[in-house]
Parts: sequence; structure tokens; C-alpha cells
Amino acid sequence: MLAILLALATLPAPDDKPAKDERVTYRLLGLFSKDREKDLKLAFEDLPEFTLVSVDFENAEVTLAFAPGKLFPGQKPDRVAELVNDRVRGASGHTFVIKPRRTVPREKLERVEIAAGFLDCKACCLAAYEAVAALDGVEQATASAKEGRVTALIDPKRTDREKLEAALKQKGATLGKK
Repeated sequence: MLAILLALATLPAPDDKPAKDERVTYRLLGLFSKDREKDLKLAFEDLPEFTLVSVDFENAEVTLAFAPGKLFPGQKPDRVAELVNDRVRGASGHTFVIKPRRTVPREKLERVEIAAGFLDCKACCLAAYEAVAALDGVEQATASAKEGRVTALIDPKRTDREKLEAALKQKGATLGKK
């Protein structure tokens, strides 16, 4: 019995401090219209280890509060972003994606608007959004059935309007009509 007590006395004390939540802002893909915020909030109901602090539709960013050291012990920040993405994608049926924040300043991005006649439902908007958002150089995109257009903020050094239109046409889009 004395040996057990001595052995226990030499063990390090458990860390009784609760893991501290950190606030981290990420780029969010899948937020192609304001009404998608409801879908995002529903997804986070299945992620109790995260608190959805804010959604910035204009910059396509989300701020989360969570304890990275507790959820992902020993992981580097880039790897934490990948692991957060895995959780968010799983909870959202793969319709939302977490990425690191953009590095190109907003004032260096070019806004491109493309009229598209096939945007008559949420699924069509998602398809158009995904076609455009997947292109290298697209920093943010939206698709609106109400307005009949796809909008993108692009890095003009990496992409252009023609590439966006080609991606939409590949999805069967009718361009130039509402």
C-alpha cells in the first residue's frame, strides 16, 4: 500500500485548468447567399465543441471559438484548419468548407458579375457557386436566384471573367439572361 501511495505521489498533477477557447476567423466557402447562414447555424448545432461567434457575409468569413489544444492536441495551426474543415464539412453535408483567410487585400481584388438565367433554385445556385468558387484566384463568390447572377471577387493575376464564364457554361449555364 505504501508503495502505491509513493508511486502516486511522484506522478505529475493533472492539469485541472480547463482548455481555453480561442477565437479564430476562417474563410468560408459555401456561403453563396445570405439565407445560407441558417444552414450554417444548423450545421453548428451538430458541433458542440465549436461556438459560431459571427458570420461575415460580405467577406465570406466565419469566426469560431474553440479550444484547439484540447480538440487537436499537438497540431500546428495549418493542420488545425484542415481538421476544423473536416468537422464542418461533415456536419454540413459537405456544403461548407473552411479555409485559411485570404492573403490578397480586398482592394486588389476585382468584382465580376455574370448574368445567369438558370439560377431558379437553391441547388442551381449552389452548382453555379461551386463551379466558380473552385477556380484558382476566386477569393469569394455568390449566386443569387432573385438577382439572376453570379458575383465573384477575383485576383486578376490568377483568373479572369472568361474562366468564370467557361466554368459556368460547363455546368450548363445560360449566360447573359435573367
